Amino acid sequence: MPISEEDRQWMRLALDEAERALASGDVPIGAVAVRQGAVIGTGHNRREADNDPTAHAEIIAIRQAAAALGTWRLDDVTLYCTLEPCAMCAGAMILARLPRLVYAATDPKAGAAGSITDITRHHRLNHRVHVEHGLFAEEAAEQIRSFFRRLRADSKK
Repeated sequence: MPISEEDRQWMRLALDEAERALASGDVPIGAVAVRQGAVIGTGHNRREADNDPTAHAEIIAIRQAAAALGTWRLDDVTLYCTLEPCAMCAGAMILARLPRLVYAATDPKAGAAGSITDITRHHRLNHRVHVEHGLFAEEAAEQIRSFFRRLRADSKK
C-alpha cells in the first residue's frame, strides 16, 4: 500500500504528539492510531513523567485504541509512529493483531521492525504487520537528535 496524503496527515499528528513528550523531559516520540479515517488513540513517550518503562508512545496509543474499540483486536487500525518501534512495542502490535504500521525514522539501536530485528514480520509468529517507513523520517530524526543535543548541553552546565 503506497503512502497517501492521509498517511501524511496522520504522521504530522504523530510528530505533533512527539513534541508533547518534551514538556516532561521525555524523548520526543509520538504515535497515532487511526481506524476508518478517525483517530482512536494517541500517545507520546511518558517514561520520565510516569516513571514507567512501558510508557512508550506506541503502547499508550494501542491502549487508547483498544479502549475506544472495546476490544484488544485492532483490526483495520493503522498505527503511525515517529520512530521505529522497539521489541516491546512491536510485540504489542503483533498481540493486538495490528494490520499496518507506518513509521518515520529508523532506530539502528533498538528497532524491531526491520533495523536490528523484525518482530513485526517474523515468520514464526502467528500474525504479521504490514510495515511502511520513511514518511517524514528526517523531521522525526531531527526531533530526537535535537532533544539529545540539548540534554548533553544541559549536562555540561
